[in-house]
Amino acid sequence: MNITWLGHSCFQLEEKINGIPVALVTDPYDKETGLRLPKTRADIVTVSHDHHDHNFVEGVTGVDEQTPFIVDRPGEYEFRGMFVTGIGCYHDKEEGAKLGKSTMYKIESEDICVLHCGDLATTLSEAQIEKIGEVDVLLLPVGGKYTLDAKDAAEVVRQIEPRVVIPMHYKTPGLTIDIDGVESFCKEMGSEGEKMNKFKFQKKDLPTEETKFIILERD
Repeated sequence: MNITWLGHSCFQLEEKINGIPVALVTDPYDKETGLRLPKTRADIVTVSHDHHDHNFVEGVTGVDEQTPFIVDRPGEYEFRGMFVTGIGCYHDKEEGAKLGKSTMYKIESEDICVLHCGDLATTLSEAQIEKIGEVDVLLLPVGGKYTLDAKDAAEVVRQIEPRVVIPMHYKTPGLTIDIDGVESFCKEMGSEGEKMNKFKFQKKDLPTEETKFIILERD
């Protein structure tokens, strides 16, 4: 699988399934964020919740002149051999009273599992942990204010114990949303993280004992 960070909470996941390339894009954002979404194509687009910095599906082009398959709520979905499970969560610490609900997406292809946490704002319940199961790569918001802050994000890493964690939804140059940078999360993790442009991997290459901390550069 190849994971590219397009900025904010938006990633492109690319995988060959039965020899056929399949691409999924998470939480595309519009220009009101201060960022410019790169031109990108996808077979599937996931939307964690209906806010402008997560729901700009018009910014993603379909493959082979087809409209992307949109997943925007909890449930179980399958498209072109990629399985997506939406798991409900809260966008605030008041059980959704202030900012509403969000959706985490468990994305599975071949033998790889990626969890995109959307705008998760609380640590996980036992029921959520059971639904999530084992995770290879965790895409986790860390910027606080509207989502998990650094301390709670680090606790979610401990709850899930993924093989790899990649932070998202934190302050970057140009972003107009008032959230914290990634530095506090680095302190909580006790590491500056391994920086790379893209994360290309096979299951057999992932660590089995400790969680690897990766910071992706925006494409």
